[in-house]
Amino acid sequence: MWQPVPDDVRISVGDDAAVLRIASGKELVVSVDTSNAGIHFPLETPPHAIGYKSLAVNLSDLAAMGAAPAWFTLALSLPTADNAWVSEFARGVRELAEQHGIFLIGGDTTRGALSITIQVMGWAEPGKALLRSGAQSGDLICVSGTLGDAAAGLAVVQQRLVLSPEAAVFCVQRLNYPTPRLALASLLRGRATACMDISDGLLADLGHLLKASGVGAQLQHGLLPLSSALAQLPLAQRLGFALSGGDDYELLFTLPKAHWEDVKSQAEAQQIQVTVIGKVDAKQQNLQIDYTLPDQRWGYEHFS
Repeated sequence: MWQPVPDDVRISVGDDAAVLRIASGKELVVSVDTSNAGIHFPLETPPHAIGYKSLAVNLSDLAAMGAAPAWFTLALSLPTADNAWVSEFARGVRELAEQHGIFLIGGDTTRGALSITIQVMGWAEPGKALLRSGAQSGDLICVSGTLGDAAAGLAVVQQRLVLSPEAAVFCVQRLNYPTPRLALASLLRGRATACMDISDGLLADLGHLLKASGVGAQLQHGLLPLSSALAQLPLAQRLGFALSGGDDYELLFTLPKAHWEDVKSQAEAQQIQVTVIGKVDAKQQNLQIDYTLPDQRWGYEHFS
């Protein structure tokens, strides 16, 4: 086993199913994600990065819900038996699992096209899970980290973009090793009115949040947090990555103004960057931004 078996796991890997002790006074939060080779990650991605990211994107979902991680299952489909590949993949999963105290309780391995499905489970206080549906007119619209780096990293890998060596390495790392914002999520519980993670692009995901909340939004492009790696690009290109590029896995959240300074100071104390990028208004599902993307692309679509 990778880690000592926690007390809440009575039966783990080795039987037909896991047996878990459910915590009293808590709600169970569950999410599942599938990553397919050539769609969710380039074929040449190192196996360590594939393992790490496969778990990271699921942990990001728990963060978006304000949940604390507990357990996960892993189903792996492989075209051929490759012990070296599996060892590196497992090392990537294990490193992140140990970092966040989440325990592997079972899974499956089959032969087929390279595909990874991970289901994560975590805990939230009753009625306290963060949702997409609570944003109110007047709330601040905020994000963690910087935007667009992963999309730029994918463009570098696909040879659609040339950056300086340092910037290219940074962006590819951001693509392969996203940071689940679980520490920030703990600060947002009881403060944020709505929350989700940015996987399909800021504009697309903000649109989902606005629809769920029945509100509108006003964004200012000059407030978007961009890394120095993107500074060398023309304005339209870097804003294209930040607004419609996917794979950031940063948190997008709405916050009453009264909570902003407190959240900002506590986040910065943990070296987490948070930025106000706009505000919520009462115009239902109306998203206004003071910049027009040249190709009008709003984000990643799975079946476009």
